[in-house]
Amino acid sequence: MALAGRRRLRVGGVVPYSTVDFPGRVSTVVFVQGCPWRCGYCHNPHLQPRSGRDTGWASVRSLLARRRGLVDAVVFSGGEPTSDPALVPAIKEVREQGFAAGLHTAGIYPPRLERALREVDWVGIDVKAPFERYAAVTGVAGSGVAARKSLQAVLDADCAYEVRMTLHPALATAGDVRELAGSLVAMGVRHFALQRFRSRGCANPAMRTGARAWEPDAALLAELTAAFPSFTYRDAA
Repeated sequence: MALAGRRRLRVGGVVPYSTVDFPGRVSTVVFVQGCPWRCGYCHNPHLQPRSGRDTGWASVRSLLARRRGLVDAVVFSGGEPTSDPALVPAIKEVREQGFAAGLHTAGIYPPRLERALREVDWVGIDVKAPFERYAAVTGVAGSGVAARKSLQAVLDADCAYEVRMTLHPALATAGDVRELAGSLVAMGVRHFALQRFRSRGCANPAMRTGARAWEPDAALLAELTAAFPSFTYRDAA
């Protein structure tokens, strides 16, 4: 199902080969332009506006045709992929071509995410802070409400998932991590990853300074390991 006659996905970039963006799959990653949140630690701030250079969906389609047999999945990342109304048709198209479909999302648009969840095989959803204090990270009032609704949609969907938090010492304390983990456990989250902030791509000098002001200690990591059936810690190194 080509996207002829309708709006094409606005692509900000492509990684042809990845082994880390879809668990257990070799994937091509498509970065979608547009995101209304302004997280200080964002590693793709150039994708926040939609005015950037458009790689073009036709180019992605051509790339995927050449990579059959080399990759077995396509992951839509961003930016925020659900900000683009052409996302679901694009997901359907890659699945019709025989690829599994993955999605990275911050859960900004719950109804759009629910539609996408009907089509994907795996989703990675970012949780940024205790939901009541989301605006301190995103810069947008009420963003925690949308994030909680989206997380519930992921848990209700029939697809594999990972919930992950990017830890920046300037934006989260150990107490915040414990509080958020408690909320996730109460919601029924089984697969959780805590990942350290990486300065690569971050355009905010303040976020790059003091990025290792504190680190999760053994006690915190042990608590998280005990709390979730599947827990992963990813250091920045």
